[in-house]
Amino acid sequence: MKRGNTPDKFSYCEWSFWRQGLFSIAGVDEVGRGPLAGPVVAAAVIFPPEVILPGVTDSKRLSPRQRLALFPRIKKKALAIGLGILSPNEIDRINILQASLQAMGKAVRNLNHRPDLVLVDGNHSLDLPFPQQCLIQGDRLSHAIGAASILAKVVRDLLMEACHHRFPVYNFRMNKGYGTREHLAALDKHGPCPIHRLTFRGVLSGERSRPAS
Repeated sequence: MKRGNTPDKFSYCEWSFWRQGLFSIAGVDEVGRGPLAGPVVAAAVIFPPEVILPGVTDSKRLSPRQRLALFPRIKKKALAIGLGILSPNEIDRINILQASLQAMGKAVRNLNHRPDLVLVDGNHSLDLPFPQQCLIQGDRLSHAIGAASILAKVVRDLLMEACHHRFPVYNFRMNKGYGTREHLAALDKHGPCPIHRLTFRGVLSGERSRPAS
């Protein structure tokens, strides 16, 4: 992998699958496991064979401006895109790990193109009727997973900015639901709002560590 934010296009694992004749490769990733508020959002992306967009990598390695610049380019070049969103209530009901896996499965099922192979970020397979391969740090190894991480991050950030207008005292526009000092102070003063994850430590109690996920 090339150093810096932009990998060399031939370093993406898709090339090995394309050479094997697997041309419809979906990458799927999720964002929003750690925050105290808001949904978990997953995206799945399929690109035409050998389509590589410069700059695509793990969304956490990119600035908000870089992600926003890549967002329309990914949508334009992708063969298919699917989204999966699970609400805070669903997260509280089934736990964040299961919610993340369900969101990713939902994103793949929402693709309008059948994949030959699904590349899943992480080490948990999904309940899907398609061949799949799990990749640790897949958003850095797979072009499709990296693109999915960017789409999911931008969509979730936009949702949290919309939530800011409903619940401005928590400043979701800036913290996106993460447990910043300002956010925790607002929780101490106002208590949780309808989009807080009530099963997460730090929302209803004085404990300020994030839950294991």
